[in-house]
Amino acid sequence: MDCWTSSPDVDDEFAKLVLRMNPPRVTVDNNSSRKATLIKVDSANKRGSLLEVVQVLTDMNLIIRRAYISSDGEWFMDVFHVTDQHGNKLYEDDVSERIQQSLGPQGRSFQSMTSSVGVQAAVENTTIELTGRDRPGLLSEIFAVLADHKCNVVAAEVWTHNSRMASVVYITDEATGSPIHDSNRLRKIERLLLSVLTEDRDKNSANTAVSDGWTHKERRLHQMMYADRDYDMNWMNSGSSDRRKALVTVENCVDRGYTVVNLRSLDRPKLLFDTVCTLTDMQYTVYHATIIAEEPEAYQEYYIRHTDGYPISSEAERQRLIHCLEAAINRRTSEGIRLELCSLDRVGLLSDVTRIFRENGLSVTRAEVTTQGSQAMNIFSVTDSSGNPVKSETIEAIRNEIGSTILRVKEDEDSKSPPQESSRFSLGSLFRSQSEKFLFNLGLIKSNS
Repeated sequence: MDCWTSSPDVDDEFAKLVLRMNPPRVTVDNNSSRKATLIKVDSANKRGSLLEVVQVLTDMNLIIRRAYISSDGEWFMDVFHVTDQHGNKLYEDDVSERIQQSLGPQGRSFQSMTSSVGVQAAVENTTIELTGRDRPGLLSEIFAVLADHKCNVVAAEVWTHNSRMASVVYITDEATGSPIHDSNRLRKIERLLLSVLTEDRDKNSANTAVSDGWTHKERRLHQMMYADRDYDMNWMNSGSSDRRKALVTVENCVDRGYTVVNLRSLDRPKLLFDTVCTLTDMQYTVYHATIIAEEPEAYQEYYIRHTDGYPISSEAERQRLIHCLEAAINRRTSEGIRLELCSLDRVGLLSDVTRIFRENGLSVTRAEVTTQGSQAMNIFSVTDSSGNPVKSETIEAIRNEIGSTILRVKEDEDSKSPPQESSRFSLGSLFRSQSEKFLFNLGLIKSNS
C-alpha cells in the first residue's frame, strides 16, 4: 500500500486481522547455496514488515550476507542469505518456526519514541532511558547516582555520536532483585539523572519523560538518537572527523516513481538492521532492495517512497536522508580502545570501574553491559578526554588498578580502513544486473531492453 492515513490503532488491528488470515510463510533452504542458508519470508504486507524480519534475524545472531527485498502491493517476499557468526550454514530445525512466531499476530510490535529520559517497569527489571549532550565522566556520574540509590545495573547499552549520548539501562532493586515499583523513588532517580545530564546548564540538551510498554533495546537507541537529532551537523565538534563515514547517494528514479538510495560502507554485523531502522523512523517504505554484505565492504540499494506514496521532492530532504543514514551507520561504531571487563557481578561495580576511567582521564564512547548469572560481561570503548587514542601506559595503569585478569584489551573489530571515495560514487552498475534480474524474474518490473 502506498498511503497510510488511518489511525495507528486501526492500522494495528487491521494488520493483525490480515496476518491471522495470511500468516507468514517461512522456508529454510540449505541446498541452493554452497556458502549460506536461504531464508525466504512471504507474508501479507504491512508497515514495518521489513524491519520486523530483519530484527528477528538480527536477534537470532544471524549474519545477513545477501538479501533481496520486494514488497510492492499487498504482499512482500524477502530472501536472505544468512550464516551463523562463524560463517557456517544453519542446521537448527526450529529456525523457521521461531521466525514465524516472531512475525505472527502475537509477535511484539514496536513502540513509538516519545521521550529522552524515561523510567518504566518491565517483567524482570526497570528500564531507564537517557539522552543528552556527551561529555567526559558522564557515564561515571550516571552509574554513581544509580549505585547511591541502591539500584543494581543488570544490563545497559550506551551509544555516543556527534557529541550526543543515548543509553538504555536495566536496573533492579539492590535488596530484592526485583523491579522498582516505588513511584516516588523512581521520580527522584529520574530528577537526579536529569540534573547530571544538564550539568553544563544547557537545559535544551536533555529532557525527561516516563515511557510505557515494551521496547527493543537497540531499536530504542536508534529512535532516541534520531529524535535527539544526532545527525544534525550543528552538534558536531568543529575539530571532529568521522573516519568511518559511509558513502551514500540519493537519486530519484523518475520513470518508476521511486527514490533510489545507494549505500556503501564497511561491512559489520547488524548493519542492515541499522539502516532499515532509520528508513522506517523517517517514514519511508522500502519497495525493493538488494543487499550485498561480503567483507570488507557492504553495498545496499533501496527503492523507496515516503509513506504518502511519493518519492523525495526536495534537495533539503535528500540531504537530510543522507545525513541520517550516515548517522545510523556510525552510531554503533566507536572510536578508541575496546576494554573487556569479566568478573563476578556486584552492586556498584560499574560505578567503580567508570570512576577509575574518569580519574585517569578516559572518556567512554560506547558501552555494552550484560550479566549472565553471577558473572558481569562488559565491553567499553574509551578515548582520552580529548577524543584521542589512549596511551598504553594509561591502559596498563588502569588494568593494574582494576585487575589485569579482569580487564583485558579487546581487539577493535571496527578499526579497518574506510572505503575510499571515487571521483563519482555510484552503485547503480553494481546492483542493476543482480537486483533488476531478481525483480524481473518475479514479474515486478519490466525489462528496459
